[in-house]
Amino acid sequence: MFESSARLDPGVREAYLARLGVEVELPSVAGLRLLTQRHVERVPYETLWIHAGEAWNIDPNESATRIALHGRGGYCYHMNGALGLLLSSLGYAVRGHIGGVHGPEGPNAAVMGNHLVLTVDQLPTEANPSGVWYVDTGLGDALYDPLPLAAGMHDQPPFRLSLEQADGGSSWHLTHDPGGGFAGMTWTSGHARMGDFETKHRWLSTSPESGFVQVAMAERRDATGVDVIRGLILSRIGDRPHTAEPVTRRAEWFDLLADVFDLRFHTSTPEARDRLWSGVLAAHRRWQATQD
Repeated sequence: MFESSARLDPGVREAYLARLGVEVELPSVAGLRLLTQRHVERVPYETLWIHAGEAWNIDPNESATRIALHGRGGYCYHMNGALGLLLSSLGYAVRGHIGGVHGPEGPNAAVMGNHLVLTVDQLPTEANPSGVWYVDTGLGDALYDPLPLAAGMHDQPPFRLSLEQADGGSSWHLTHDPGGGFAGMTWTSGHARMGDFETKHRWLSTSPESGFVQVAMAERRDATGVDVIRGLILSRIGDRPHTAEPVTRRAEWFDLLADVFDLRFHTSTPEARDRLWSGVLAAHRRWQATQD
């Protein structure tokens, strides 16, 4: 999936790294950690493009271009797809895997393909002699740092996560903290192609039954927590947790998206911005009606 470093346009790579505030350097564990941290801090997990009527595909080059030049984010296929391409262009040995985010019911075949997972290998340390790392900027409120691909518990404030092998070693399972937005995620050890995710992407981005279609949202992870906006309501998980009052004025809502999530929509059409705002406001009013 990420074999050819030449696939990422040099100008896009330069702008991508500039957005992350990272310089080009040889692959290292410290470099991988910095790239991952900066990605979740500066590139928001977001589904606002769906509600603006912007039908995005999941081509990693196009995802990287949107992140680098348009100031946007995306969900897992865009975030991890673009990051995998960037890492490959920097010389990292990256692989993509088929994953499935699940709820309390646990892993099941129906969810497989709803998530793209990355692993990076050839970076051994004393604590991780295999040199394989689990990297994931596409879960929204979970990882802040790469994890050694080994069974164990990991503290990444405000969450406590665990990794374990499953299915006789042919897959891995991440258990999220009870305070997180989902129960867990499983993924297969085999290599994936972007084509493996096309069907799920279409459903997630177009089906009325998809949570991404039902609620416009964005998340931004940092070292101590997560900022989340769902519709018109901003909240904080982790340090200084709070839930704010709904932002019901258009200009204030777009200012909030810019200030908290670095989402400025400067390359979106006026029609897309109008559609996004009117849809989010209408959804909030429908929700309000159910609370009376």
